[in-house]
Amino acid sequence: MLKTLKRPFQVVWVFRRTQWIVLFTTDLSLSVTQIIEYYGARWKIESRFKELKQDIGSQKSQCRNAQAVTNHLNFCMMATTLTWIYADRLKTDPERRHKVKGRASFAFPDIRRIIAEAALDPDFERVCPKYSSSPVNSVVAVLLRMVA
Repeated sequence: MLKTLKRPFQVVWVFRRTQWIVLFTTDLSLSVTQIIEYYGARWKIESRFKELKQDIGSQKSQCRNAQAVTNHLNFCMMATTLTWIYADRLKTDPERRHKVKGRASFAFPDIRRIIAEAALDPDFERVCPKYSSSPVNSVVAVLLRMVA
């Protein structure tokens, strides 16, 4: 019985590489395999939120009203989505900059680095031409056209 929730709960201990991980659930109908699968899916969602907060910059918002915060978060989510769409359309997987033993897949910063290198390329003006008006608005316009 979990005193804080005043409910029964189930505990699953999983040994992963070098340490024990404990998983809790209040859904007593789940099997051990289902609990581990749900936790794995939840972890992927949590890592995407970490990307959104730290890599895209939604955490550093200086907005003061609710609408501005919502707009900032939506723009950050759009930037994250566009980055992953770009990664999905690459012909080959990018090489990991900071290699981690046991992981072959690339990370979000690897894709951001590729996009930054492409933006600094002189041929980038073919994709995103320079307008005579404000450069900030032209970038926003291009992003919004890509999303639409």
